[in-house]
Amino acid sequence: MQSPHQILGPSRRSLLLGAGATALTAAAATATSATTASATTAGASATSASAAGGAVPADVAVPSPDTLPLTGGPDFPIGLFWPPHPYASTAQRFAEIRTAGFDFIVSGNYAGDGNIFQYQLGLARDAGLKMLISDDIQIRNMSRWFSISDTTTDFLSVTPAEASALYVRARDAYGPYSSLAGFNFYDEPGAGWFATLAKALAISRELAPQLLPYINLLPSDDATYYRNFVDVVKPSLISFDRYPLLSEGREDENYFHNWAIVRDAALHGDIPAWTYIQTLAYNNHREPTAAELLWQVNISLAYGAKGIQYFTYWTPEAARGEGFGPALITVDGKRTPRYDAAKQINTTWLHQVGREVKPLVSESVVHANETPLPNGAVGFTPTNLVSAVSGNSVVVSTFRSRDAASGDRWLLVANRSHSARARAVVAVNEQTVGSVGVFQPAKQKYVSQRVGPVPVSLAPGAATLIKLGAK
Repeated sequence: MQSPHQILGPSRRSLLLGAGATALTAAAATATSATTASATTAGASATSASAAGGAVPADVAVPSPDTLPLTGGPDFPIGLFWPPHPYASTAQRFAEIRTAGFDFIVSGNYAGDGNIFQYQLGLARDAGLKMLISDDIQIRNMSRWFSISDTTTDFLSVTPAEASALYVRARDAYGPYSSLAGFNFYDEPGAGWFATLAKALAISRELAPQLLPYINLLPSDDATYYRNFVDVVKPSLISFDRYPLLSEGREDENYFHNWAIVRDAALHGDIPAWTYIQTLAYNNHREPTAAELLWQVNISLAYGAKGIQYFTYWTPEAARGEGFGPALITVDGKRTPRYDAAKQINTTWLHQVGREVKPLVSESVVHANETPLPNGAVGFTPTNLVSAVSGNSVVVSTFRSRDAASGDRWLLVANRSHSARARAVVAVNEQTVGSVGVFQPAKQKYVSQRVGPVPVSLAPGAATLIKLGAK
């Protein structure tokens, strides 16, 4: 399935020689001492002699996502793709991003120069934002434009030592900025690139275990693609993009199927799942309403999302192709209604409910009162906690604590419709449920109600979170 991300990437030839590829061999020869010293400065937990010496580091510890930027901590990460271009990168613009409730930026929009990255990192730091650096020439050359191979005769490859030298350049250039969250190693790799990405992430983890190695995957209906990514690359998270709002009011018929298999892969690897939501019209896709932005967020939460990213923030100009319409900010820097909608979602709902669900484990996700079921969706069946769900079509997900001794459960009930209000009743099992609390985001607490049927009234695209205390 083709993705609009592809049209927004830099050309291979434009980056091929920008890192001084012909000088890599000389750089690698001195990398052992340089990377060891730099790693100490950056606070790395291990020396880099093994990587710089020519072999991909073996058995490098994979940091827990709980210890990394964005995936760790209590706050639910909300990010954006295609930020202000370099000429529009100002303190005011970055403050505007933060005001809309965003936490991090995936760089892009003609930012491909180290000086620009450093300037934007300074703006992000001052605004209280994090950045994932994309399109840095060093990172591209070690993870995308060249494979990593011990065989020096391999076409378009770099050795592990050369890859380490490239990574050290990037780490040392941007590492002094507290706003650096990590690097975007590859946007939408094919499965054939997984082996090199595994090597690149191993080098990254040895030289800078405190940084988040980020990769975003293609939309796909192939479960093997995502499962192999988890098994081979050993990522710190799994992120994908699929934009479900098609022209003429249609939905992508495999949107739920794609989410179901990504959810399965994330649970298999015990890593967070992130996704992108669609903010703009492009070829065969419509401009989302505010309710449709909220619907994408809540369906993603229901399927276990632990991070939400907006595609796009700034509008790509017409010369990019793909027929991009206005996003949250127009090409010439004006706010659209979707900026205000995103701000409302992020600041009054997503951050609050996200803090609740981020530490929880997705246990199940079902569609109630929907016939026929979408491809990949599972229909509701009674459980020992919920005996029935009546009324309009809703998506009901169940979450559990990571503490296996806890019998508490959380239900996220999301409106299946992005155009009509849903009214439903969740019948809880009074023999197994001892308390019921409905989350109030404005108060950031659960409001108790009697144990019994829980009525739910949801605006288009909206959701509610219910805590069921074990009896």
